Amino acid sequence: MTALDLLDLDPSLTEEERQIRDVVRRLVDDRVRPHVADWYEEGRVPARELAREFGKLGLLGMHLSGYGCAGASAVAYGLACQELEAADSGVRSLVSVQGSLAMYAIWRYGSEEQKQRWLPPMATGEAIGCFGLTEPDHGSDPGSMATRARRDGDDWVLTGGKMWITNAPIADVAVIWARTDDGVRGFAVPMDTPGVTAREIRRKMSLRASLTGEIVLDDVRLPADAQLPEAVGLKAPLSCLTEARHGIVWGAVGAARDCLETTLAYATTRTQFGRPIAGFQLTQAKLADMAVELVKAQLLALHLGRLADAGRLRPDQVSVGKLNNVREALAIARQCRTILGANGVSGEYPVLRHANNLESVLTYEGTSEIHQLIVGQRLTGLSAFA
Repeated sequence: MTALDLLDLDPSLTEEERQIRDVVRRLVDDRVRPHVADWYEEGRVPARELAREFGKLGLLGMHLSGYGCAGASAVAYGLACQELEAADSGVRSLVSVQGSLAMYAIWRYGSEEQKQRWLPPMATGEAIGCFGLTEPDHGSDPGSMATRARRDGDDWVLTGGKMWITNAPIADVAVIWARTDDGVRGFAVPMDTPGVTAREIRRKMSLRASLTGEIVLDDVRLPADAQLPEAVGLKAPLSCLTEARHGIVWGAVGAARDCLETTLAYATTRTQFGRPIAGFQLTQAKLADMAVELVKAQLLALHLGRLADAGRLRPDQVSVGKLNNVREALAIARQCRTILGANGVSGEYPVLRHANNLESVLTYEGTSEIHQLIVGQRLTGLSAFA
């Protein structure tokens, strides 16, 4: 038990879950933490190298079964996301996009041939995937996407563009969602197909230890078997987002925990007016409020994970988790910065890096406003989206 485990939650995890968490934590401590501040400052990350290391540990698509995937529980996957994001949100995004978006889409909606082709090398990190849903002019409203796929004989021809796509600059395959005459369909698009180009998005102020890109599709000709046969309608990509959002619910806890651990250590050793600043009432009030919100977020993540493992997790419940945990993690990061004072803006401490990253996490895979409307619709039975 640590000082932050106010409710003694650790014993509520199984021995296997704790082992998975601890193995991921050790890997992150060894391979990510010593370097991530530099990656963030320089706007680069050795994503392919990390993917192969994560693949050796079975982290890529770890909650999927078969095809070289680990078949772990939803809670175990969540704990892995928690430890990854405790290091950096961008590192967790690499794993989430690979496993919960690109791999899950192929695993859930792809043909057996597509699964055999892509999932084993993606599980090892030898192949990198990305998920092309968001567009330059269509983010929260994917139903209005402008990317089109039209039939030309037995082939498909895709035209359009996707924006803010994690892993796109190095991806081997993109799951691209496009409008057809029969509604929204998904396609497994090899990134070396003629007409496909990817451009890295630079000068980001957030998620700098993550590769983000724009994908342009210029009359990209694909064979008929590139279509994901079971992906029919907008519900298919939205179900993939639900998978990824579950990881975010846990990941945000990791970022908040890292901020609070850093701040607690700082406050108990930083001396002002003759004593540690942790001994002052205002500081203790901040620490207490943040610790309470952290443990509530941990409880929420664990409850949702147990629901997922029981096959009873609803998308609106995931929205509750994403809305609450990311919002509270960002508030914790900002409050921790105040306790660190001027040191809070230094790259020597992870707090402002986490806060900057969480600004992106607050927006991607459903903004806070979108999740408020999902919860509102659940409460009232009325849709406020249109």
